[in-house]
Amino acid sequence: MVDMTSFEQAGQSQIDGPVTRMAEFESSNLAAVVFTADELSATYEGLCAEAVHAPPQSVAWLRAWSSEVNSDMVVVTAQLSGKTVFALPLEIVDSGLLRVARFTGGSHANGNFAPALPSFLKNTNAATIRALMHALHRTRPDIDLVCLDRQLESHGGFQNPMLLLGRSSSPNIALAVDLEGGFDALLARASGKRKRKKNRSQIRKFEAAGGYRIIEASTPEEANRLLTGYFDMKAQQFRQMGLPDVFASKNVQAFFRTLSSESVESAGSRFLLQGLEVGGKLRAVTGSSIERDRIVCDFAAFADDDLAQTSPGEFLFFHNIKSACDAGYKLFDFSVGDERYKRLWCPVETQQFDTLVPLTAKGWVLAGGLRLRNRIKRAAKQSAGIRSLVKFLRARLGADR
Repeated sequence: MVDMTSFEQAGQSQIDGPVTRMAEFESSNLAAVVFTADELSATYEGLCAEAVHAPPQSVAWLRAWSSEVNSDMVVVTAQLSGKTVFALPLEIVDSGLLRVARFTGGSHANGNFAPALPSFLKNTNAATIRALMHALHRTRPDIDLVCLDRQLESHGGFQNPMLLLGRSSSPNIALAVDLEGGFDALLARASGKRKRKKNRSQIRKFEAAGGYRIIEASTPEEANRLLTGYFDMKAQQFRQMGLPDVFASKNVQAFFRTLSSESVESAGSRFLLQGLEVGGKLRAVTGSSIERDRIVCDFAAFADDDLAQTSPGEFLFFHNIKSACDAGYKLFDFSVGDERYKRLWCPVETQQFDTLVPLTAKGWVLAGGLRLRNRIKRAAKQSAGIRSLVKFLRARLGADR
């Protein structure tokens, strides 16, 4: 344990506003406690077993990221009479000459919601959350800014407490499919006749190309094979689009391999790898997180080869969404990003939110720059003309490399 601050004793720093203890807990000892990730391992795991939280804040995600990518992590907690009722896991990264605390996983972490017990979520307020930030500042004065990107507004029927510190819409919208009524009902709402016809045509072409099978990783070997295929497909796609490959880092790849391998070996896995093989070759791969009532597609890629025109990615999504319906999930979430293949299924748009909490004067300057950047990105993404121009220029740049 690194630091403890009673909520009623916490003063002010760059975080504005007085800090007081929640009225609902006046008779109890509510405190902010900051741990390193190693110190809180068992306690954090116990909290997650009871708490409302998103997959990128799971024990498996944090353990894999810490071991493979970045071990500079802290967990800011709220404790009620010695029991952890809320935890905010953060990794510390450099941004130029400044230091930023962010959700573990950076841009790979989407739909974030920090673990919290329902009793805490029902009773918390902005003053409580500011006290947590004050405790972090006292413990790690080297951190200039807390940057919480791509947060869910609510989860499990509870509002996200971190949004009490302020919010702005993330530049990218998220898309999801309502699975209410099952797969047949879904197709009835979403051009089902055309989708079934195309699916039958794809099956005929795949059979002619040597047969096909759907793979769901159930061993570390299968998980590694699917991930290797995914990294290769995605690298080619990023080159064609003129974009940097966010999966190129060997450490990031090791993270996903560790996360997936541990997941297939454990009961109650929350991470799922699926692939389409045609003629003995991988043609499409998806990686998803499993939540209580939904499946969230974290990433997807397809091979740009002789069968690309048959849309193997669409075929795999047809299967994945049907499987989600058959398993009784209520929502298939495509996560952030507005792509054509998502729009084929998705009438549901959801918005994720960003929160910036400056802890130092330098943090205020960086926060201002990030807010301006995000406003520009958001405006660009909302303009069809600008989006088309950006995609054209990226494609030209990618072709020239």
